[in-house]
Amino acid sequence: MNKKLEHQFVTELESNQNIVHKVCTLYTNDRDSHKDLFQEITIQLWKAYPKFRGESKFSTWMYRVALNTAITLYRKSKRRIKTQNYDSVIFKIKADEYNQEQEQQLTLMYKAVKQLGDIEKALVFLYLEDKDYREISETLGITEVNARVKMNRIKNKLRTIMNP
Repeated sequence: MNKKLEHQFVTELESNQNIVHKVCTLYTNDRDSHKDLFQEITIQLWKAYPKFRGESKFSTWMYRVALNTAITLYRKSKRRIKTQNYDSVIFKIKADEYNQEQEQQLTLMYKAVKQLGDIEKALVFLYLEDKDYREISETLGITEVNARVKMNRIKNKLRTIMNP
């Protein structure tokens, strides 16, 4: 790959890397897994970049590659032995701006979302990123109507999980 293309890729990746971190947070339970997934997504983005034709926004394309990579690795990891979640045993140091109630609500929401299927997680993630249904459908490769229907079902499913 030439230097110009390499520079474009690095610039785009740096300005959109929060997308990858958010996907990693959704599909991993500890820092090491987060780092590993981030690295794997970056590798897959790099491999696929020469084929990026610019028909969609870079961020939309990046979501698609990141989510597909995470889903593929998540499915493979389901076959492994379960271990203790590192973050669940870390002591949290109370800071002035720390809102325990908000933190507990976020933790419950993440637990609920992690119980969803792979595509459902991706859809919730994109929805929470304020993506419109057109962009969600493009990213996930489904119709806009299908995205809306799935999102309504997911909302009901999350309500049931969070309020049994």
